[in-house]
Amino acid sequence: MSEIKRIGVMTAGGDCPGLNAVIRAVTKTAIQKYNLEVVGIKHGYRGLYLGGDEFIPLDLHNVSGIISRGGTILYSSNKDNLFDYTYVDAHGQEQHGDVSDVGVENLKKAGIDALIVIGGDGTLTSGRDFARKGVKVIGVPKTIDNDLASTDTTFGFDTAVATATESIDRLRTTAESHSRIIVVEVMGRYAGFIAIASALAGGCDAALIPEIPYDINKVAEAIKKNRARGKNFAIVVVAEGAKPLGGEVTVSKVVADSPDPIRLGGIGEVVSEQLERLAGLESRATILGHVQRGGSPTANDRILSTRYGSYAVELLMQGKFGNMVTLNGSHLSYDSLENVIGKNKAVEESSYWIQAARAINMCLGD
Repeated sequence: MSEIKRIGVMTAGGDCPGLNAVIRAVTKTAIQKYNLEVVGIKHGYRGLYLGGDEFIPLDLHNVSGIISRGGTILYSSNKDNLFDYTYVDAHGQEQHGDVSDVGVENLKKAGIDALIVIGGDGTLTSGRDFARKGVKVIGVPKTIDNDLASTDTTFGFDTAVATATESIDRLRTTAESHSRIIVVEVMGRYAGFIAIASALAGGCDAALIPEIPYDINKVAEAIKKNRARGKNFAIVVVAEGAKPLGGEVTVSKVVADSPDPIRLGGIGEVVSEQLERLAGLESRATILGHVQRGGSPTANDRILSTRYGSYAVELLMQGKFGNMVTLNGSHLSYDSLENVIGKNKAVEESSYWIQAARAINMCLGD
């Protein structure tokens, strides 16, 4: 414990409801329980590379009242991997390579003894790589997709599901008024947690998720059966990573300078067009997109974020470096970053999500 006097905290990757609650919990626990100094590193790993004004002191005053705020007071970036970084050298020439030593040196210059990294798989991969270089790192799992391995739930997921469910509730009224099919495309990347959870909560007719390749004809038949029973509309939730049986995911664009260049999107329009033709009802697609990332976190996410942030400081003070905070049931624990990276979890057939969907005869496209 005596080795750690000043800690750094940073957020990287996509923004997520609950980030500020984690920052607040880290700061309050570090200062009030352990009398530590806390430094916030702005703009993720880019700020770690730039140093200087990107390093700001965090105290009880500047984290007061931020628990309910979406986004992150430290800002974020999802393009900056210091182990494979594009930068401009002293001669004004663009260079590309490993500049991680600059980040390590900036930590030393700032007197930062340990670092809490809040992020998803890409962010935590760099956290693991800095741990390999001797930096004392603790990771906090962050993603609305809920797809990180070793932990049951990531903060931001509950808020994203609540946002998607509210949107579905609103879309149902217009679907019913016009006797339409409404296809709702939600985020989740290659996992279907947001899709299946919001479909269950929203009382939808079908949920198409990456884990179960779908047959569009079976979705259309399910809608027709419901029509025969007197239901004149349908709501279909589609995860952005869903794909047809024997087909591939739909890619909206490729971002060449990103550590994760593939951007999924557009499957909602594809499914909507197909269902209009096959099911005989007018269809519209709604892509929820980044609205799922924004806004104030739910009470559950605020509590989870607070628990994660506080426990991350505890792990630092216990010397449990190179680990990520995890939640298993109601119990906080940790797992090695080496073990977590690259092992994203998916919705399993045996999960209560799928069991509930099948019990109520929700179409999953199979």
